Amino acid sequence: MTIPFNTDLSGKVAVVTGGSGVLGSVLSEALAEAGAKVAVLARTQSKIDRVVESIKSKGHEAIGYSVDVLNKDDLKRVREDLKEQFGTCDILINGAGGNDPKATTSHDYFTEDDGEQSFFDLDQNAVGDLFDMNFLGSFLPTQVFGQDMVNAEGATIINVSSMNAFTPLTRIPAYSGAKAAVSNFTQWLAVYFSKVGVRVNAIAPGFFLTDQNRNLLYKEDGSLSERAEKILSQTPEDRFGEPEELVGTLMWLVNQQASGFVNGIIVPVDGGFSAYSGV
Repeated sequence: MTIPFNTDLSGKVAVVTGGSGVLGSVLSEALAEAGAKVAVLARTQSKIDRVVESIKSKGHEAIGYSVDVLNKDDLKRVREDLKEQFGTCDILINGAGGNDPKATTSHDYFTEDDGEQSFFDLDQNAVGDLFDMNFLGSFLPTQVFGQDMVNAEGATIINVSSMNAFTPLTRIPAYSGAKAAVSNFTQWLAVYFSKVGVRVNAIAPGFFLTDQNRNLLYKEDGSLSERAEKILSQTPEDRFGEPEELVGTLMWLVNQQASGFVNGIIVPVDGGFSAYSGV
């Protein structure tokens, strides 16, 4: 991986939740490439191991933890082990999150003869789980690892929001609402930590191809789905983003010299989606 500009994170410890996913793994590898010791947190050990081994194969330092970001006791155990292995956290990337089909409507608009999954059919538990994973999944790791970041030089927290947080997409009310909560939390936390040297910002990716959305964006024959075509019609770049295209924003936000006065913002990385009115 090529870092787009020089960022020296030597001596820093970075924790990446959701660090084994398509986007999270790229962020983890980028931080390691810049010199940070990286802790990859996710659920599936085999996926974690692949990311850690990839980082180590390039001569960098990484450690993996299979952990539920909604289990505060587990996070505390990781924090204590990490202190012994690498030291205290300087950079926290809250990347854990996701959507659930049970909290997704079948169509953009309600009609009375809609025999599929309407708003009225959405599962309460799925909606609650979505808010837990996306909002509490950022809240709890910040409570745990943020304690060691107070008054630490160059400490920074980066949450992963979404373009859904600015304007909700059709069909996914719970996910959009949860990501809006992440953006709001980012701003609140930036103010709260402003006197103790911890900067808090967020990245809001547009449409990137991931394991979670692949089946929604592509048909079995490899052609674009109707929803994907609609997305691209509203994206001036006329394509999906590449995970590596998040790295420049990440490096800017973690670089104290480059963004030391940047605090409490949500940065869209969306190929112009948020700028396009549709006409």
